[in-house]
Amino acid sequence: MVISFSDALSRAPLKAFSVATFVICMLVLVADGMDAQVLGIVAPIVIEEFGIDRGTFGIAMSAALVGFGIGSWGGGWLGDTIGRRWSLALATVVFSLATVAASQAGDVWQMAGWRVVGGLGFGSAYANAIALAGEWLPARWRSVGVTTLSVGTPAGGLLVAALAPTLVELYGWRGSFIIFGIGTFLVVLLIVFVLRDSPSFLLARGKVEEARSAAARVIEGPLELEAERHHTDREGGSIGVFDRSNLRLNLGIGIAFAAATTCAYGILNWTTTMLTAQGFSFEEASYAVSVAGLTSIAVSIAAGLLIQRFGSKPVVASFSALLVLTFLALAYKVETLPEVPGEGDGLPIVVLIGLSATFFSGSIASFYAMMTHAYPPSCRSAGIGFGIFVGRAGAIAASGLGGWLLDLGQGSVLPFFAVMIVAAVLIQSAAFVVDRHVPPTR
Repeated sequence: MVISFSDALSRAPLKAFSVATFVICMLVLVADGMDAQVLGIVAPIVIEEFGIDRGTFGIAMSAALVGFGIGSWGGGWLGDTIGRRWSLALATVVFSLATVAASQAGDVWQMAGWRVVGGLGFGSAYANAIALAGEWLPARWRSVGVTTLSVGTPAGGLLVAALAPTLVELYGWRGSFIIFGIGTFLVVLLIVFVLRDSPSFLLARGKVEEARSAAARVIEGPLELEAERHHTDREGGSIGVFDRSNLRLNLGIGIAFAAATTCAYGILNWTTTMLTAQGFSFEEASYAVSVAGLTSIAVSIAAGLLIQRFGSKPVVASFSALLVLTFLALAYKVETLPEVPGEGDGLPIVVLIGLSATFFSGSIASFYAMMTHAYPPSCRSAGIGFGIFVGRAGAIAASGLGGWLLDLGQGSVLPFFAVMIVAAVLIQSAAFVVDRHVPPTR
């Protein structure tokens, strides 16, 4: 019987090796989140030691974001060239050693340099972990698995927030960086000794015997595997990210991803500033952001279940429409606040910010499921990396321009929310421009 690996995998029961692959990829992304966000936790201590102001230290804080964008695309290309397994191992080594090296930074420029290097590893790990795990999961679990993986990085951030205060007290911020970096390096052993490239990738590269050996881990009995002809008429499906057949996919995902991250970084980075300017205390404003973080994690898992049930097109279209309505309500509520907010003014705003995070985070999680489904094995890692790379443009724009938009309003939040609403509308591109949606599971 001649069959593609994806079809054979989807007809078989979920096997332990597929689960182990998912768990290890999740561990990588949790470690990714810990190493990426540890600097933000210890920032006040580092700023004091370096003797600089917060504005100057922003150079180091944004450096990893720049590296992340470059690393996601470059690392994705590497994953399609030498394999997801070895690219994932290399990326994890890079960001773990960069975290250790950052512990020796003596000024903001050295710290920024090591954070760029670490960001290259962060981005590469993200693209390859999602591609690898998705290829080892049967179709009925793929969307749920991929969207759940997107929780790994924020979960790592929550974990480092819980551990860092104790570690800093015991070992200082430099010792904490070393501990997190060495802990991450241990995950590399699991990648090398447990993970394997998927038969889908190996067949796309013409490695038939390796593909059969790998497939035996999850499929019983002899099968004649054929390369996936994944959304392409070309034999074997070996195409690149910018092949003409990917035009609508690249365009729709690129616009929507940049728009969604504009919304995400605009709200998560500037809510505290916006609300304190409106008369709320720092604690009240911070609480709103923490609620947004929790709803983001919950909806990332829920998005996979919704896609599994309804398919990706109606899910993304609904998220976008609901986000527009939420931003309209939030803009009205903030704009009409009294000069001194009362006790009952905070709760509706916290709810609306939490809802906005639900819809933009659900959109982003859905994009990962769409990219894993839509890009063929020959360019899947690079395709996911391309989406993440374009998404960084929105993140950097929102991080840099959010404060300017708030200042532009001279006390009004309307310019800020006008941009957020336009971005929320543009998320519809993923629903109506993309021509390869995840179908509902039957």
